[in-house]
Amino acid sequence: MAPIPTPDAEPDDTPDTYVGLEADRAERLARERGWSTVRSLSPGTIITMEYRVGRLNFEVKGGRVARAWKG
Repeated sequence: MAPIPTPDAEPDDTPDTYVGLEADRAERLARERGWSTVRSLSPGTIITMEYRVGRLNFEVKGGRVARAWKG
C-alpha cells in the first residue's frame, strides 16, 4: 500500500491581519509570508469549498480585503 502523503505545513500567519489592506499589497505580503496560493474574490462569488493547504482567500470590496480565510 502506498504511503499517505503528508501535506506541507501552512505559514504561521493569521488571516485577520490582511483585513483592511489594499488587495495588491495583501497578496504580495501573503506570498512573502509563504502562502503558495492567494485567491482574491468579489463578494458573493461562488467557489468550491474544498480545503487546500497553503491557500489564502481574500474577499475584496472596493479594492481592500474585507475578509480573509485559509483553504
